[in-house]
Amino acid sequence: MNDIGISPAISRGRWLQPLHDWPAAVLQQLEGTSCVARIVVASVRGSAPREPGACMLIGQHEASGTIGGGQLEWAAMEAARQMLADPQSAAASVHKFVLASDLAQCCGGVVELWIERYTAADRPFLERARAASGRAVRLTSRLTPAGMERTIVELPSAASPASVRLSRSHGVVLEESLGVTLPSLFLYGAGHVGQALARVLATLAVQTRWIDSRSEVLPDDIGGCVQIIHAAEPLMTLASAPPQSHFIVMTHSHSLDYALCRTILQRGEFASLGVIGSHSKAARFRSRLAREGLTAVQIASLQCPLGIEGLHSKRPEVIAIAIAAQLLQTIEARALRYPATTAPVVPACPASPAGCAACDVERHASLKASLKAS
Repeated sequence: MNDIGISPAISRGRWLQPLHDWPAAVLQQLEGTSCVARIVVASVRGSAPREPGACMLIGQHEASGTIGGGQLEWAAMEAARQMLADPQSAAASVHKFVLASDLAQCCGGVVELWIERYTAADRPFLERARAASGRAVRLTSRLTPAGMERTIVELPSAASPASVRLSRSHGVVLEESLGVTLPSLFLYGAGHVGQALARVLATLAVQTRWIDSRSEVLPDDIGGCVQIIHAAEPLMTLASAPPQSHFIVMTHSHSLDYALCRTILQRGEFASLGVIGSHSKAARFRSRLAREGLTAVQIASLQCPLGIEGLHSKRPEVIAIAIAAQLLQTIEARALRYPATTAPVVPACPASPAGCAACDVERHASLKASLKAS
């Protein structure tokens, strides 16, 4: 019994699950159920709880994602459950809500929701949609009297497709972009702060590689978009880092921290680089980097200490939140500055746009030498 007299044994609450990759999530839900409904914010006028393109999934026994909560979400979930309960109903429908008058929500805007049903017959389409990760594509769902027509068209790499657009020409049509690449983050270190930060990152739309040389401090799985990597020599994993990745360094070793920072700065092509530590650690690192020939411009891109200002606690969970907030600020600022749908691709070898094995061998040898030198 807790302090307010409610027995935990009768609690029926559940954690609300985030939704980052909806095609993969639909496929996963279809493993245990016959159909899944997806609710999409198709258009917004005025103020609304979520932006166009936000979506959530409703299955027979589970749900994930959110369109903002409140009465709008409850009404949408009820409509989705009715669709699931009637397999003969249309494969999609559009619902318009004036938030103030229809739902007594103070947002005051007008929202149109697209609610669609997926079944096992849609698996081939969903597999293609999931495979679109990292490429700019447009998904079109057209509801006609004959049924649902779905297509995926790959766009030129320079194209920036609109997030979502609802139209009513030749049936009801929803066009939306897919394949938007999640920001790439390499997190080095699984100590107290590293573990606290990884738990936060697991809830965010960030493709995280979490790396440590000590297998005993790495969990088997953490969920979300976090890939756990046990690497005897963490420095060697830098060779696989995509251009414009973010790097956060907080290992158990100051010498390894330095080697990682130096190699990342020399490598270039990164979105941000931060190392955990005090102002004195930052000064020592910057002084040593200068002595070893790095330029002032290179050194200036190293963030240390990490985290937003105003939080002074040294508790790992507080530090983790401060660092995650700073990372999100950096990601959002870059998205405004570079509004491309995919990260720029930098060839691994100037002579070969596809890269070459010789370059990989040379890069690994260079990283190994850096590790020994540190």
